[in-house]
Amino acid sequence: MMKATGIRRGLGLLAVVVAVAAIAAGVLRYGYMQALDGLSQRGEADLALASDRLTGQVQRYRDLAVLMATHPALDAPGTGEADAVLLHAADRTSVLNILSVDMSGEVRAAAHSPQPAAVAELLASDFFHRAGEGALGFGHGIDPGLGTRAFYIAAPRFREDGGVQGALIVAVDVEALEREWRGDRPAVFFVDDAGEVFISNRSEILLWQRADVGLAPAVGPAPGFRRAMMEGHELWVTDWGPYLPKTGLHLVQDLPQIGMRAEALVDVAPARRLAGLQAAVVALVGLAVAAILFWLVERRQVLAQANATLESRVAARTAELSGANIALRREVAERQEAEAALKKAQADLVQAGKMSALGQMSAGISHELNQPLMAISQFAENGAVLLERGKTEAAEGNLRRIAELAGRMGRIIRNLRAFARQENEPVRRIDVVAVVESALEMTEARLAKDGIAVDWTPPAQAVWAMGGEVRLGQVLVNLISNAADAMAGQTEKRLVVRVEEGAGTVIRVRDTGPGIEAPEKIFDPFYSTKEVGASEGMGLGLSISYGMVQSFGGAIRGRNAIEGGAEFSVELEPWRGEQAA
Repeated sequence: MMKATGIRRGLGLLAVVVAVAAIAAGVLRYGYMQALDGLSQRGEADLALASDRLTGQVQRYRDLAVLMATHPALDAPGTGEADAVLLHAADRTSVLNILSVDMSGEVRAAAHSPQPAAVAELLASDFFHRAGEGALGFGHGIDPGLGTRAFYIAAPRFREDGGVQGALIVAVDVEALEREWRGDRPAVFFVDDAGEVFISNRSEILLWQRADVGLAPAVGPAPGFRRAMMEGHELWVTDWGPYLPKTGLHLVQDLPQIGMRAEALVDVAPARRLAGLQAAVVALVGLAVAAILFWLVERRQVLAQANATLESRVAARTAELSGANIALRREVAERQEAEAALKKAQADLVQAGKMSALGQMSAGISHELNQPLMAISQFAENGAVLLERGKTEAAEGNLRRIAELAGRMGRIIRNLRAFARQENEPVRRIDVVAVVESALEMTEARLAKDGIAVDWTPPAQAVWAMGGEVRLGQVLVNLISNAADAMAGQTEKRLVVRVEEGAGTVIRVRDTGPGIEAPEKIFDPFYSTKEVGASEGMGLGLSISYGMVQSFGGAIRGRNAIEGGAEFSVELEPWRGEQAA
C-alpha cells in the first residue's frame, strides 16, 4: 500500500511539474509575441523616422537644384561668374558637384570640372532625359569620376519661350548623408529597384545584393542566413558581423519618392529576455503554489491519521502557514515592484529618445537665443552696478527688461517648436510699437558701431494690428540690417522708422543710402546688389521676408524715397475689438 501511495505521489509531482512547465512555456510564447508586437511598433517608428530623415535630406537638395536652376548667373556662361556661383553653392551645401548642361551635352558651367567620361554617363542617364522633358529628374549610382555613391538631381532650365534649354545637375555625396546617423539603432538599409543595398547605417552590408531571401555580398561566399515566420513577424537569423543582430525582426517600408525600399533589422534579444523573465516568474510562482498545495494535501492526510496528536500542534502549524503566506505575498509584491521598474525603464527610454531628438536641435536654439541671452547678461550686470549705487528704480527697470527678454525667449522657443512640427505661429493681436522697439534694440549695437543716427519717435499709445510677433520682428531686423549695409560709405547715415495708422497699420523704414537700382526685382530670389558669391548672402533675405509678411495677411513694398535713399513699408491688417469676439 505504501508503494502504491509513493507511485501516486510521484505521478502527482510529475503532473504538477509538467503543468507548470506547460504554463511557463505558454507565458514565454505569449510574452514573446507581445514583446515582438511592441518591438515591431517601435521598430516601424524608428524605420519611419530614418526614412523621413533620408527623404528630408534628399528634398533639401531637390530644392537646391530647383532654386539654382533659375539663378540669373547661369544665363551668362563663360564669364566665370556662373562657375563661382555654383562653387559657392557646392561649398556651402557639401555636394560633390553642380553642373549646368545644355541639351546638346555641353557643360556650360560647373563647380568642379568633370571628366568627359563622367559627363557622358550623366547625359545617358534617365534622370537627365527626364529633365529634358521638363520634369525634375532623380537617380543614384556610383560617381564615375570619384568612385563614391551619389544621388543625382536634375532640374530643367527653361528658355523664355517655355522650351527646355538644359539641366542643372546636383551630385549629392551619399556618404555625407550617412555620416549623421551611422551606427544608430536599429540597423537600417535602403535597397534600390535592382536589389542593391545603396545606403545603410551598417557599412558591413553596403552594396550587398538581394538574394532569393535575405541579402548576400556581390562577391564571395554568402554568410549564414535563415528566415523564420512567427505570428506574422518575419525574423532573420544572420551571421553578418558583430554590429548586426544575430536574430532580427525584419521590417519594410516602400519609399517611391526616392525609388527605394527602406528595411530594418531590430534586435529581438531584449524581447527574448523580457519573455524569459516573465516565464521564470510564472514558473517560480506556480511551483511555489504547487508546493504549498502538495504540502497541504500531505498535511491533511497526516491530520486524518494522527487526529489525536494534531490539536497540540495547531498553533505551531498555523504559524508556519502564516509565514508561508507572508513569504508568498512578499514574492507577489516583489514581482509587482519588478513590473513597475520595467515600465519606468521603458518610459525612461522613450524620454531619452525625445531628449536625443531635442539635442539635435541645440545648435539652432542657441543661435536664436544668443542675442536675448547677451542682452539679459548685460542688463543683469548693469542692474548689479545700479543696486551698488543705490539706484533701485533704474535697477528695477533692468529687471523688468530681463523679464521681458525671458518672455521673448519663451516665444522664440515656441516658434522653434512650431517650425519643427511644420506649423505656423497663429495670427493674433500684436503691439506694433513694441515689435519695432524690440527690433531696434536687437540692432542697436550694429547701428551704433556704424555711426547711424536713428530717427524714431514712438506713438503715444500702443498700436494694435494682426500678425505674428516673432516673424514681424525678424522682418524688421532684416530691413534695418539691409539699411545699415546700404548706408556703408555714405556721408549722412540716418535711419527713419515710422508707424502710421489709417485704413491699415503701416511700418516705414527709410535710409539715406544710394537707393534701389531695380525696385521691381528686390523681392525675387537671388537678386542682390552685393557681389556675386560674397559671404553676405545669396539674395534671399527680402524674398524670405516677403513670404513671412504674407503668411500673416500683410504686404511689404520697397521704393526709392523722394528725398533720397530706399524706403520699405510693411502693411498690416489693423486689429479691431470685434475680431477678438
